[in-house]
Amino acid sequence: MSRQHILAIPFPAQGHVIPLLELSQCLVKHGFRVTFVNTDHNHNRVINALQESYTEDEIHLVSIPDGMEPSEDRNDMARLIEAMPKVMPGELEKLIEEIDRVEEEKIVCVIADAGTIGFANRVAEKMKIKKAAFWSLAAASLALLYNVPKMIDEGIIDSDGTPIKKQMIQLAQSMPEIDSTNFLWANMGGGLAFQKKIFHYLENITEAVKVADWLICNSTSDFEPEAFTLVPNILPIGPLLASNRQGNSGGYFWQEDSTCLKWLDQQQPNSVIYVAFGSFTVIDKIQFQELALGLELTNRPFLWVVRPDITDDANEAYPEGFQDRVANRGKMVGWAPQQKVLSHPSIAFFFSHCGWNSTMEGASNGLPFLCWPYFGDQFINESYICDIWKVGLKFNRDESGIITREEIKTKADQVVGDEDFKARALELKETALKSVKDGGLSDKTFKKFIEWIRS
Repeated sequence: MSRQHILAIPFPAQGHVIPLLELSQCLVKHGFRVTFVNTDHNHNRVINALQESYTEDEIHLVSIPDGMEPSEDRNDMARLIEAMPKVMPGELEKLIEEIDRVEEEKIVCVIADAGTIGFANRVAEKMKIKKAAFWSLAAASLALLYNVPKMIDEGIIDSDGTPIKKQMIQLAQSMPEIDSTNFLWANMGGGLAFQKKIFHYLENITEAVKVADWLICNSTSDFEPEAFTLVPNILPIGPLLASNRQGNSGGYFWQEDSTCLKWLDQQQPNSVIYVAFGSFTVIDKIQFQELALGLELTNRPFLWVVRPDITDDANEAYPEGFQDRVANRGKMVGWAPQQKVLSHPSIAFFFSHCGWNSTMEGASNGLPFLCWPYFGDQFINESYICDIWKVGLKFNRDESGIITREEIKTKADQVVGDEDFKARALELKETALKSVKDGGLSDKTFKKFIEWIRS
């Protein structure tokens, strides 16, 4: 029996690959065939990190070049967003032509992550295929981008996105307050020229999203009702988690260390701090050591994900004697099966960079947060967690910009000591589950989306 064939293409970053792959798994469960297109560089990483649980017949993983040289740094966003549109559209078109030539199940729909939607739209239109945009961040982040022309008119930012002065912006009553110096494009480092590039790239995304046939979002309107009213046509289908379909998550760029699950089994319920800052966060050596000493000072068991590239030479960066002193209650791993960790009964709270995936995963597991945002949309998510949902705490930095060990201990004690954080977090979990269950709002939207693809 022939199945309808969908092509999915994420923006080449960890936080975009995971949710789009999750959406692809859901589509497979509903009888579709999916070809999933990573860049060559990320494809190799995903294949190397894959667990045996992954079966190729479900989703066909393929790749196209991103336009960068093999030796270039993929964390250099400015270079990546410059290279992609030059090379990827042509490669995507060739790939679809090739699939349509050799397979009886031709591509009927392209689902593109918002970061790739600009060129994917053009290719889909040219080839007369349905096109959907997938927004993998909070709806509030897109609402902010939709608000750019107004912010330029009101003199909040100039036409290149540079904030005119530092001020707090709130788009609607129950939405995050955002510091203008922390707008998505303004907090990524790299100087003014880089910021301008990112800003105009994001402007193009907004335009492209508006002409997609469907715009779906990895969120639920129960989490951010105001944001969904501010973006025309955006529809919630989240939170998309492997646990919702009782499967394993895929798409990691690092091999996960699942020994930490056995370690968690040996800990008391509700006792462990889980510390993980996603795939981009980089911390200098002084702050890294302060973080380590802060975790030691809490006197609680902790599971800490220390990516090899989180600081200069992570293995050598620990404070002297730290590993020996915490050997009985601290476990450090290079990468963790995060969804499984967060649903483990021994986890007390999530010490997070507040990427949107991590935010959805923590919220869906009823966990309080300590927030350590790094860049991009993470400050918006921190505001949801701390100011709107009130399930977590922010850190204060000292005069030299460091989050001190004492501050880490104080906030850890507060978030564990106040039962209200846990109570509100469990309410949030109920809300998330209701949304994706049969008959919930995200579930209904997803089914309509499927009908549209089939029609």
